[in-house]
Amino acid sequence: MPVEITSEIAPLRAVLVHTPGPELLAVTPDTREDYLYDDIIEVESARREHRRFVAILERFATVHEVRDLLTTAVAVPEARELLVREVMDVSPSAPLAHEIEGLGADDLVRMLIEGREDPPGPLARHLNDPGYAIPPAPNLFFTRDSAMVVGQHVLIGSMRYGIRWIEELIMKVLFTHHPALANAGILYDGAAERRMNHTLEGGDVHPVSPTTLLIGFSERSSPAAIDHLASLLFAQTTIENIVIVVMPGERTAIHLDMIFTQVDRELCVVFPPYFIGPERLPIMLWRKGREHVEECPDIFAALRHCGLPMTPIFCGGARRGMQEREQWSSGCNFVAVRPGVILSYSRNEGTLESLRAAGFRALPALDFLAGGARVADGERTVITFDGAELVRGGGGPRCMTMPLARDAQ
Repeated sequence: MPVEITSEIAPLRAVLVHTPGPELLAVTPDTREDYLYDDIIEVESARREHRRFVAILERFATVHEVRDLLTTAVAVPEARELLVREVMDVSPSAPLAHEIEGLGADDLVRMLIEGREDPPGPLARHLNDPGYAIPPAPNLFFTRDSAMVVGQHVLIGSMRYGIRWIEELIMKVLFTHHPALANAGILYDGAAERRMNHTLEGGDVHPVSPTTLLIGFSERSSPAAIDHLASLLFAQTTIENIVIVVMPGERTAIHLDMIFTQVDRELCVVFPPYFIGPERLPIMLWRKGREHVEECPDIFAALRHCGLPMTPIFCGGARRGMQEREQWSSGCNFVAVRPGVILSYSRNEGTLESLRAAGFRALPALDFLAGGARVADGERTVITFDGAELVRGGGGPRCMTMPLARDAQ
């Protein structure tokens, strides 16, 4: 089966990305909070940075673009029927349904990603204040959030904020109608979830082994959704342990992968105050067959109980101020292309120094892509690339990748 993930670090074979485009232009000083942005991204610079990021990924895995797969998928009549049904459920409009049915594949995909403005009435036209029947999706390049693979099953995100509902639908169409994404079925369908207290986003979901899932209870992923997901995972997958991190209510830590990612078999990068010392977050372990969760002294004890000992590497180094600066700029957010080979923004020098102390070689993307520098088997390496614009969106390399297939551990 093309889709299978049982690890955060096993060799990557296929991954889903989205190169940002005109949809980012919807983010303005007036609308940025509506679109969950803290800053404004310069589109062409972000596209160049993302293309370099993709070029690195292509050296290790098959890279699928959302726009390309979606163009193929929406040519399937059943996919169009799904789109019309789901869009009408959120934004009822007979003219819009008729328009969707009549659009060519390229135009339909453009509408889904870049949005569809409502025809303005007299007042909206006079005030120059357009609205959207289908909102643009400037967060779509963070493909990790709206879909997750656990084993051979797919979880469709149930996004915390309604402005991102179209991302759920895009992923549902892809995983139900594109042959390259064949899977064992949608285990959790966030696109159909309408309960306000059931939210789940992929930045909080970390499948760290065939039997263990690490998940963040955050602003974006709710206890009710985690309860429901756990019942599904225990009943229908090989997952036997769920380690739950009770996240802080901080804007800087909207997802677990903004404060923790695994980078090698027994190594993880963490934001130290949340995992070590008196400010550490509550950690709970939920075992299959037990009706109650148990509290653990820290995340490392919980992972040891699951046969996954890990040593932390400090985001930002030893100084609190640098830790905070680099956590803000996605210094904990890595994607592994194989054990001990990870991708990172180049700006987080304190974190890179911590990685060097742990035996990683820092390799600039230009040197790697030019062919003069290679990554030997078994060599710990962090490949760095410029992400000065991408990071303004509030995420890093893990956020920008939705792994589809990794080798078995």
